[in-house]
Amino acid sequence: MKKIVTFGEIMLRLSPPGFLRFSQANHFDVVYGGGESNVAVSLANYGLPVDFVTRLPDNDLGQCARMELRKRGVGTDQIIFGGDRLGIYFLETGAVSRGSKVVYDRAHSAMAEIGPGMVDWEAVFADAQWFHWTGITPAISQGAADACLEAVQVASRMGITISTDLNYRAKLWKYGVASEGIMSELTAYCDIILGNEEDAEKHFGIKPEGLDVTRHGDAVQAEAFRSVCTQMMARFPKAKKVITTLRGSLSASHNTWAGVLYDGETLYSSRQYQITHIVDRVGGGDSFMGGLIYGLLTYPGNDQKALDFAVAASCLKHTIVGDANLVTVAEVEKLMGGDASGRVVR
Repeated sequence: MKKIVTFGEIMLRLSPPGFLRFSQANHFDVVYGGGESNVAVSLANYGLPVDFVTRLPDNDLGQCARMELRKRGVGTDQIIFGGDRLGIYFLETGAVSRGSKVVYDRAHSAMAEIGPGMVDWEAVFADAQWFHWTGITPAISQGAADACLEAVQVASRMGITISTDLNYRAKLWKYGVASEGIMSELTAYCDIILGNEEDAEKHFGIKPEGLDVTRHGDAVQAEAFRSVCTQMMARFPKAKKVITTLRGSLSASHNTWAGVLYDGETLYSSRQYQITHIVDRVGGGDSFMGGLIYGLLTYPGNDQKALDFAVAASCLKHTIVGDANLVTVAEVEKLMGGDASGRVVR
């Protein structure tokens, strides 16, 4: 099987232990993660060949991030080195009625200072079938946006399937340009688009038509997303599928979780999971995307099964500390089959 390529920034994640607040912490737990690297780890965990492309500083922290990827089976030969620092983010994990908080420290990171011409995309895609990027990468800097545009143009020219997770991050679009123009140009190259109604509105001004949609309490209903899907496909005619996750946030510790997929004709819906004791919700969308790519490649022509795999995979991610989803195909299929007992396997 030809490989999947993902492109973005991997960061050092620093978190107070357990559910401590930043002001209570006298040390931090360390993991490495980032949207596109999390997708790569999921795919490697499912046994698919995958390369992660980024720019890392050639120092101990950059090498640690690379080793973490290699440990998980992700290809790192296409990583380039340069710059002085690894991006950092701080996570305060919320509970019950107190939401989690993220503080970014990624300005002037090695990846933020990437630019076009630094990556040999034709070499990267020589044996690839799929390229995945997210809206986080072009939000980092103009150079990262330009490099991402270069990547999708080459991938498109080479006939590679392109997917995106729109991932609007208000805290990142700070370098003096609006996201709509940049994201519209990039998304126009995509075959598969993942994003919720907030992403569609913030990036493109697209809203559900004739519906009062709220993100508080109950999840957005599947049918409410149909109008977003049809508008997205009209805006981006290359897109073959538009997908979203449906999260209902009863509290920081208890969410409902489901998803829908629209192929231009049929709106597929998954079952809804009750995630009642969330361990770590960071990377939930990335785990969905990893599961979706696996499902679309493994179950061709069966969009319902691909969607069900993605939702079950990301449901399980909420039980795992860290950014990445470290579950197996067998564990996902067990949950898909209805076994959510969590019984000890002996």
